[in-house]
Amino acid sequence: MANHKSALKRIRSNEKKRVLNRYQHKTTRNAIKAIRMATDKAEASEKLAGVISMIDKLAKKNIIHANKASNLKSKLTRHVSAL
Repeated sequence: MANHKSALKRIRSNEKKRVLNRYQHKTTRNAIKAIRMATDKAEASEKLAGVISMIDKLAKKNIIHANKASNLKSKLTRHVSAL
């Protein structure tokens, strides 16, 4: 257990950040899955801009790696184009 007030505060803030990061990551994964399951090109391309924005935010906050973000955006864009 932590012995300093600052260490206790760090534990609390880390837990808050962890929960928020998990929420944002899971929300983005669900949105990606929705695009992959979509069969209508108009609907998928409409959602694509929002999902790319979500992916960029995750990469900016280092929740996911920048290269993973690039791969996801590339594959989703190709998938939507192929519909």
